[in-house]
Amino acid sequence: MNRRMRRLTLATAGLLAFATLGAGAASAQAERPDVRARFFRDGKRRALLLSGRNNHDWRTTTPLLRQLLVDSGRFDVRVVEEPDGLTARTLAPYDVVVSDYCGPRFAPGTEAALVAFVRSGRGLVAVHGAAYGFSGLDVLADRHVKTGIVEAPWTEHGQMVGGYWPAPPKEQFHGARHSFEVKLVDREHPVTRGFPDRFVATDELYHRMTVLPSAHVLATAYSDPASGGTGRDEPILWVNHFGGGRAYFTALGHEVAAMQNASFRAALLRGAEWAATGAVTLPPDAGRPPARADALRVLVVTGGHDYPTSFYSVFEGRPEWRWDHATSMRGAFTGDVSSKYDVVVFYDMTTSDPGEEARRSLQAFAEAGGKGIVALHHTIASHPGWPFWEELVGGRYLETDDGEWKKSSYRHDVELFVRPAGSHPIVDPVGPLQIEDEAYKGVRVSPKVVPFLETTHPDSDRLVGWVSPYAGARVVYLQLGHGEPAHRSAAYRDLVRNAVLWTAGRLK
Repeated sequence: MNRRMRRLTLATAGLLAFATLGAGAASAQAERPDVRARFFRDGKRRALLLSGRNNHDWRTTTPLLRQLLVDSGRFDVRVVEEPDGLTARTLAPYDVVVSDYCGPRFAPGTEAALVAFVRSGRGLVAVHGAAYGFSGLDVLADRHVKTGIVEAPWTEHGQMVGGYWPAPPKEQFHGARHSFEVKLVDREHPVTRGFPDRFVATDELYHRMTVLPSAHVLATAYSDPASGGTGRDEPILWVNHFGGGRAYFTALGHEVAAMQNASFRAALLRGAEWAATGAVTLPPDAGRPPARADALRVLVVTGGHDYPTSFYSVFEGRPEWRWDHATSMRGAFTGDVSSKYDVVVFYDMTTSDPGEEARRSLQAFAEAGGKGIVALHHTIASHPGWPFWEELVGGRYLETDDGEWKKSSYRHDVELFVRPAGSHPIVDPVGPLQIEDEAYKGVRVSPKVVPFLETTHPDSDRLVGWVSPYAGARVVYLQLGHGEPAHRSAAYRDLVRNAVLWTAGRLK
């Protein structure tokens, strides 16, 4: 064999070996278990939420739906905003697909994969305008803008959902958005078992939808002609079987305000669980914010200094506590505050005398044992001439010279790079942060404080967060928090949360 023929023979053998190896690898890849299933939380039903196209405001409704599903404790959720291109392999780990999508049709392979997914025994949930999609009607963009795109209907989508919009419609899809009563017509189905007979929704009331014989209606609403309705009961909630799979449809959910309806939430969650599993374990009040018996009682004190109302958002939506608000030190500390609250958060700057009763009440709270105090930002300038306040907070912002101490200074709108000063439960989960805030310099700080936050900015003191040496209660001072950029910062909000929990003894 000459040298040229030998090289060709070896090359051919190599290609054959590579092809054989590649075929074997592809076969092994096809046969191996889907490793992605390991990346979901144990014990949760896996939900894939479709979004990214809708004539409704999917940019706000999709995050709310995701949070609702996750907060129920029953689902682990992934969101896809470009669902065109999903495959059988993409869908394989999931138990249910939740559609907040209303846009152009998918590629044929994606449509076939979703049909096979539901037919094989998995679930589908269609929310509000998702039933308009794939109906053969004009494809609408955001804010109901007409695109001029008209596609042939995807009939199998309607068969999976159990209904669809007729094409072309004889009249409008719904009347004016208004409040109406939703009546349950089947309270024995797992989705609606335990629900009240009726509830009120403020939403769009869809009418003249085509409901297939395979669908089972759970609730209806009277479509009042006074609101542009049909003068008859229209289906609002239904379930459907498709092959071995299940679908739940809700005509409710036009926007976030409508989705905040407690009954919408409960029915949506229970419908999603039924679609995913064929059974319902979630309670009839699923989706309500949990009422924790051990929630901290927090009093937030403001006054004496202007601030944006974004400050209140720092305390909203926290199941760890229930909070009250007092607009002055004098109004906050009347009577026995110790029996009412576990933690007091100060965001006031009281320079006038709060009165003897308020001073005694605050000292009694601080000395009650087991109480927490969180002092924020400008409150370090409160109560000039009252030594107890400086002892409590661990420092003072000086409005005037005081002996050897010169008056403190401030600067607005400073970009601060803040880092932990050592390890502490308040800052360990947060780490370094970047924030636009107000810097203080020349603050008189007790040498006995335990630092947990520091910065190197030239217009700021080094320490911007510490634990006070005050022995009667756990007291924390956090210098950050001047305006909306700080209040909207996730890191700042976590710092305040951690400070409240730590001073209450809830964070180790």
